[in-house]
Amino acid sequence: MREFAYQRAARVHDALLAVAGDRNARYLGGGTNLVDLMKCGVERPTRLVDVRRLPLDGVHVAPGGGLVIGATTTNSDAAAHPEVRRRFPALSQALLAGASGQLRNMATVGGNLLQRTRCGYFADLSRPCNKRLPGSGCAAIAGVHHNHAVLGHSAHCVATHPSDMAVALAAFDAVVRYQSLDGGGEIPLSRFYLPVGDRPDLETALPPGALITAVALPGVPGSLRSRYRKVRERASYAFATVSVAAALDVRDGVVRDVRIAMGGVASRPWRAGSAEAVLRGARPTPDRLRACAEEALSGAEPLPDNGYKVLLAKNLIAAVLGELAAAEEVG
Repeated sequence: MREFAYQRAARVHDALLAVAGDRNARYLGGGTNLVDLMKCGVERPTRLVDVRRLPLDGVHVAPGGGLVIGATTTNSDAAAHPEVRRRFPALSQALLAGASGQLRNMATVGGNLLQRTRCGYFADLSRPCNKRLPGSGCAAIAGVHHNHAVLGHSAHCVATHPSDMAVALAAFDAVVRYQSLDGGGEIPLSRFYLPVGDRPDLETALPPGALITAVALPGVPGSLRSRYRKVRERASYAFATVSVAAALDVRDGVVRDVRIAMGGVASRPWRAGSAEAVLRGARPTPDRLRACAEEALSGAEPLPDNGYKVLLAKNLIAAVLGELAAAEEVG
C-alpha cells in the first residue's frame, strides 16, 4: 500500500485549493474507477480530496426545458429521475446499462465522465501503453484488440472509452460545467474529449485542477424520441462492444431532427454528424436508414481482429433508428 493523504472538502473552493499545484492529487467521488486503478498501480495519488459531500448533487430543470445534473449525483439517482426518464430516455437507459446496481449507487456523474479506458494493457504495468506511459508503445495493436477502436484511433493508441452515459450525453449536445481557481467555465461534450493523436494520455480539455460541477442538457422538442442500445459480450455487467444512442423527430413523415452517437468504437463518444445529414429532411425508409448507417461507419479503419464491429455498428444504428421511426408512426 502506498501512502497518500486524504481530506474531505466542505466547499468547492476548499477542494480546488487542496489539489492546486499538486499534479498527483485526485478528486474522489464514488471511487469506482479510481480505487481500482490505485489497486493495480496505474494511479498513484499523493492526495485524495473527497468531493462526495459537496452541494453538487441533484437534477434541476433549466429554462428552455433542459436539465442540469450535478456532478456528485449518483448514476442510480440520475437514471431514476422522472425528468431524465421523460425528456431524455436514452440517457436513463445508458446509465442503467452502464454498470451493476451496486456500482451505480456509488458512481457519480462527474466521475463517470472521467473514467479511464478498460483496455487490459492499460491496467497491466508489465506491458507498454502510451496512455499510461507516453512513448512506451501500444501493446494492443499487435496484441489482443478484438474489442478496441475502429474509428478515430491512431498508431499510438487503439483503446476505447468505456462510458455509456457519455455516449447518450453526446447525442443530446450536453455541456460540461466546471470550476477552477481562475473561475467557472463550460466545455461542450463534443470538445471535452480530445482526439487520441500522438498523446493518448491527454484525454480531456478540462483545465488542470478543475472540478466538474455539473452537466447541462439543452432542451429538446417533446416530439424527439430517443433510445440507447448496447451490445456486450454477456448480458450481465460488461462494457460495450458497440453501443448506439439515437434520437429521432419525424413530423409529417419527414425527419426533422436526428441524433446519432456511438460507444465502444473510439477513444471518445463518437457523434455521427455526416450520417445524421443523410437522414435529416428525408423520409425514414429502410433504404435511407441503411444509407445513414453506412455513412456513420464510412471512416472506419478496423484492426485485423475487430472488423466485425463495423458491420455490428451499422446494423445496430439501422435497427435503433427503425424502432424509433416505427414508434413515431404508432404514437
